[in-house]
Amino acid sequence: MRIILYTGKGGVGKTSVTAATGLRLAALGHRTLVMSIDPAHSLADAFDMDRTLMDHGGGKPVRIRENLDMQEILIQQEVKRHWASVYDYVTKMLHVSGIDEVVADELAIFPGMEEICSLLYINQYVREETYDVVLVDCAPTGESLRFISIPTTLDWYMSKVFKLERRVMKVARPLLKGVAGVPLPEDDMFVNIETLFNSLRGIDSVLRDAEMTTVRLVTNPEKMVLKETQRAFMYFCLYGLTVDAVIINRILPDDADGEFMDAWRKTQQGYLENIEEFFASVPIWRVPMFRGEVLGTEGLERLGDALYGDEDPSPPNTSEAPMSFTKDGDDTLLRMKLPFVRAAEIDLSAFNDELVVQIGNFKRHVSLPRNLVGVKPGKARRDGDVLEIAFPA
Repeated sequence: MRIILYTGKGGVGKTSVTAATGLRLAALGHRTLVMSIDPAHSLADAFDMDRTLMDHGGGKPVRIRENLDMQEILIQQEVKRHWASVYDYVTKMLHVSGIDEVVADELAIFPGMEEICSLLYINQYVREETYDVVLVDCAPTGESLRFISIPTTLDWYMSKVFKLERRVMKVARPLLKGVAGVPLPEDDMFVNIETLFNSLRGIDSVLRDAEMTTVRLVTNPEKMVLKETQRAFMYFCLYGLTVDAVIINRILPDDADGEFMDAWRKTQQGYLENIEEFFASVPIWRVPMFRGEVLGTEGLERLGDALYGDEDPSPPNTSEAPMSFTKDGDDTLLRMKLPFVRAAEIDLSAFNDELVVQIGNFKRHVSLPRNLVGVKPGKARRDGDVLEIAFPA
């Protein structure tokens, strides 16, 4: 099974690219699902479908044509299915604090719920081998990073906090129930969280298996978009995922006439050269800007033809792991692929069995092998796009 995540800055055309890829794969005979985890769902709009068809689907996969299903996660439906106890408790807490009950119902859907529900579906499809390929239309870059970091965050919470929190609440609940002034979480909320976590077991391995899961970054030849694409490339590597392609969308064609178009084409050309240089380690695919709006299956098929030609877009273009442990004499080296990062931006710290790599506001907790627990990391150095961290013997 293959899982391909499509992400990029908002407005670059990733939904259209994802939908076009789905049509191409279905035509080649692959059982394909196109899944949207962007809260501003636009997959149905890309296919120019009647949205009532999606509403009747209740957030479940809907058949578009032979070999092709589409799914838009509906968080309200998923909350009732997976988060009932957690949602009820958070709603009560917000309402007691003075927030209107209707507003509390909305605020109780806190960040991360939609991403976790999406991961639950992906894990289910992998276990049941429901599809040959799952294409994920991700939210813009920042939310996509939250999506892939959730398994690590949940694992840390369950191993470091959950059991202690549950035991403390079991003892404190009878003592505080009459005097706390706020509702206290019942044990069924903890059961709810534990059940969700168990349903997610193994998803971190799925996401980091480069033979199964890769990321494809969609960008435009513009400065601000290019900068965000660079950051996204680096952060996906930091979180252990493999980027196997960069797709440049909306390139002005040579036959776009006029002085105005000439100026834009000249500007784009400079950024196209930068993209070729920055992302030389992965394939770069180009898509021209079309004369009209890319909409419906006919327009998406035209986009797929321009993007892939006669190629099958499902195989991974690289299986190189962005992170690995190797031996260097008696020392152990942790190698992490971190393009576009200056040494001064990297902060390292070790806590018990984890190495924390921080770049700006983003952190990655790297679990260490047993023989490195308690070993203070030595010097870090750059080797091209790879950060090497030495753990002395």
